[in-house]
Amino acid sequence: MHVPRGDDSAPEPAPPTASLLAKAAYVVAPGTAVIGLLYYFGSVYTDAYYSSFGVPPTDLQLSVQAYLAKSPDAVFGPVWFLLVCGLVVLLVLGRVGHVLARPGKERRRRTVCRWLLVAGLLMAMLGFWVFFGLWIPNPLPESWWGTEYVPILVVALGATLAFFAVQQRLQRSAHDSGGRDETAERMWAAGGALLIGLLAMSLFFGMSQYVVAAGASEARDAIRDGNTGSLPVVVYSRIPIAHSASGITYKDMGDGAGPYRHRYIGFLLLVKAPSRFYLVSHTATNRNYMTVVLPDDDTVRVALTSESY
Repeated sequence: MHVPRGDDSAPEPAPPTASLLAKAAYVVAPGTAVIGLLYYFGSVYTDAYYSSFGVPPTDLQLSVQAYLAKSPDAVFGPVWFLLVCGLVVLLVLGRVGHVLARPGKERRRRTVCRWLLVAGLLMAMLGFWVFFGLWIPNPLPESWWGTEYVPILVVALGATLAFFAVQQRLQRSAHDSGGRDETAERMWAAGGALLIGLLAMSLFFGMSQYVVAAGASEARDAIRDGNTGSLPVVVYSRIPIAHSASGITYKDMGDGAGPYRHRYIGFLLLVKAPSRFYLVSHTATNRNYMTVVLPDDDTVRVALTSESY
């Protein structure tokens, strides 16, 4: 008597690259990675901003929360740009994969994947020059915004195309009913993992370069606008303060004013460090900009004021 048996066919194994990424997710939690990246980009943005004023970033001793609060200003624009570009690339490659998966297209599929792999690897080879700061020709005019990021985006696109070709190769092997070379499959999977790493490294490198430029640009805009976001202060000192800032009004109020007899009006509080005040004149511009550093001790007293200069 014949007893019908259920379907004994084993489920198709996941591509090796997918299993590798799944294992990596156990090592680095997505939430931890996101917070770490936000902290890093926030610190890079803040350091570039204050360094443009001549303020040592290490002297500020900002908290983790302060760096995280600055991260949206640093990454909002490029993240949206990368999301849009990633969506376009995903839709295009998805459509290409759907067309190549049709019956009778195996030869064309092999040819297209081979060309995508070669083109992607050639584009990704630019990463050697990009990551080590070597000069490479840029076909776009320097006056165009964002031309300095074109080589980095070319590396990222090349890694994406090559990874797509590797994925097509792994999927074709998974559906192949004949014998499979496990060693070759592992090599292809390792290559796909390396391409993912190259893609992540290129995007991280490009984001870092953008954040540094954005922080410095924000500082230049603040200097050009006269530091309108800084608070006006009045400085009282026991002894005369030697400075070269223009637009500062000095008055010796005499012995009757107590120990803090020397008054200075016209300063703006740029930032307060644990042991120092960083001040700038309200008339400072790009040509005569100067940061005045005062110690936070009993020799000076800095008072906030509502007076606008």
